[in-house]
Amino acid sequence: MVSRLNSIILFVFVLFVSACDEPLIPKPKGYFRIDLPEHAYRAAEFGNCPFRFEIPAYAEILPDTNRLSEPCWWYLVFPGFKAALYISYKPIKDNLYRLIEDAHSLAYSHAVKANEINQRKILIGKNGGLMYEIGGNAASPLQFYVTDSVNHFLRGSLYFNALPNADSVSPVTRFLKTDIEYMVQTLKWN
Repeated sequence: MVSRLNSIILFVFVLFVSACDEPLIPKPKGYFRIDLPEHAYRAAEFGNCPFRFEIPAYAEILPDTNRLSEPCWWYLVFPGFKAALYISYKPIKDNLYRLIEDAHSLAYSHAVKANEINQRKILIGKNGGLMYEIGGNAASPLQFYVTDSVNHFLRGSLYFNALPNADSVSPVTRFLKTDIEYMVQTLKWN
């Protein structure tokens, strides 16, 4: 009985092993498909802050409640993408150079993980600034600042609520870059 059972087990084992024609190859790691919505915008107000602009219809505005936050600091949350655009406003009071240097330092603090950092000038009417595109596995792939050089300075930085992986977030980063550029174009100072 035991030898017959061993024979059956051996037969089944040989059958399974010989039935495989293709060699086993591990599958590469994949990412979930992301369905991106159509770009659509709506007007947004930020309380008593001296700025306004249009935001994506799929974004939520939340005040920054961090104990270190200042008035007119906001989160623009994109729940469908697990992303947030941190927006901070500062009035200019003989501190424009320092504000620009702070924005530059904050963008370049990601250089440790970045493959590259590309800067592009922003010129819209009387407003100017820089857009930083940070390539690689940096925590923030996009940052910008916009100013009228006299009274107002607005800075933004995009973060994902996930481990930085440029391959997996690059489609969303490109998508949100279009939204951020549109927001900057519609920026109005009060």
